[in-house]
Amino acid sequence: MAEILLASAGLVFTPYVLTVIFAASVFGIFVGAIPGLSATMATALLVPLTFAMDPVPALGAIIATSAMALFAGDIPAALLRMPGTPSSAAYVDDIHGMTRKGESAKGLTACLIFSALGGLFATVVLIIGAPLLSRFAAQFSSDEYFWLATLGLSCAVIIFAGSPLKGFISLLIGLLIATVGTDLSTGSTRYTFGITELQSGIGFIPALIGMFAFAEILRFALSRDEIVVPHEAQKHSGLGHIKGLLRTYWLPNLRGSLVGTMTGVLPGAGGGVATWISYGIGKRFAKPAAKGEEEDKLGAVVEASSANNSSLAGAWIPTLVFGIPGDAITAVVVGVLLMKGISPGPLVFTQNADMAYALFIVFLLANILMIPLGLIAIRFAGSIMRIPREALMPVILLLSIVGAFAVSNSTFDVGVMLALGVLAFFMERYGFPVAPTILAIVLAPILEKNMLMSLMKARGDLTGLVDRPIAIVLALVTVAIWITPLVSVLRKRQRSRPQTS
Repeated sequence: MAEILLASAGLVFTPYVLTVIFAASVFGIFVGAIPGLSATMATALLVPLTFAMDPVPALGAIIATSAMALFAGDIPAALLRMPGTPSSAAYVDDIHGMTRKGESAKGLTACLIFSALGGLFATVVLIIGAPLLSRFAAQFSSDEYFWLATLGLSCAVIIFAGSPLKGFISLLIGLLIATVGTDLSTGSTRYTFGITELQSGIGFIPALIGMFAFAEILRFALSRDEIVVPHEAQKHSGLGHIKGLLRTYWLPNLRGSLVGTMTGVLPGAGGGVATWISYGIGKRFAKPAAKGEEEDKLGAVVEASSANNSSLAGAWIPTLVFGIPGDAITAVVVGVLLMKGISPGPLVFTQNADMAYALFIVFLLANILMIPLGLIAIRFAGSIMRIPREALMPVILLLSIVGAFAVSNSTFDVGVMLALGVLAFFMERYGFPVAPTILAIVLAPILEKNMLMSLMKARGDLTGLVDRPIAIVLALVTVAIWITPLVSVLRKRQRSRPQTS
């Protein structure tokens, strides 16, 4: 083992590889901070550059870029209420609310520190327990994936408990949008109205950009509501908050890291599912900051941020051990490995052990490097707030159009982005939250695909969805999530009744 670690360190700690990791980290922060340009898009842009690289620097660049981009997505989410990456959409309202209170430095520093800690936690799990966790994930069938997606959708009830009916309606709107396209079971088209571009469905990236970025532009154009942030909140990078954050939020960090790692192990689940589930759990465990004050929203943000980056490392477990991509980013990784003549699978740890452990070292370096680079990014990100909104909004509109067009080089996606932006504008004007709609668009394909597979295996028998132990556990957790609010309401009504002698 010692010889393998020394050989792996020799592959990583060279001027060339370290320079590649540093450059990829800066690139990841830049791309992640632009609304609509996801971490997956950033890694895909790197693939042509990896053709001439050896496996370690090529994969190291992907690891560094994706880790930095996931954190950097929180910067526009906090300052402009426009998620830079899809995972940031879960807690965009909470983190932006802190900016409106002049606490942008504290909120972004929390996202940074706990994203790095979550990534380090998952990397340790990746190093120690990859074979064991991979065997556990291999037991998941379509039944478990169906309940996992249902659990993610159920989190909308927790997150928007203040208006459960409107949150549920918003969820249904997202499910309706997700049904557009080709039916998985029959091959027939649904709600395409003869438009060829709709046969493949409505893309998530155009929907994300439209419902957050373009809707924000419309709100500004009609209300001219300026974000007022104290000058000191723009000056400080948040260094002074680190000690207090670690002391206060260590438990949400641990919960989020565990959920993110375990969810990342599941092939196809990805960071989006982990972030939404962790955010929902954080909301359930949230406590009032002090007597008479409003709910402490930062705990849920910490939990989701921890899950965000921990799921990234967790997704590499099925990728390396079974050759099954854990998420979209590791799907790119599988392609790069095959391009380099390396077949991902159990033999990686015997035939290419030094390379595998070199990647673990890169994960550690990337998450450590995230902290100083992130603090620099936070310090200079505050200058965005000094730019007049009249000058900033046209630039954001241009970036939104470019981001929507860049997904598939289609002007139709730009139209989708604009249409869904208008829809989100009116939804929020009448009190309907947008985030459940985005959540439904993400999880609906996973839900539909695995439900159909399970029902076909069971020949239409619904009990086939709960005929496995893990599926039963996930089903019980999902049902508990739906029942808990109802029980709370009944208890409150019972307590409010006047007591009779």
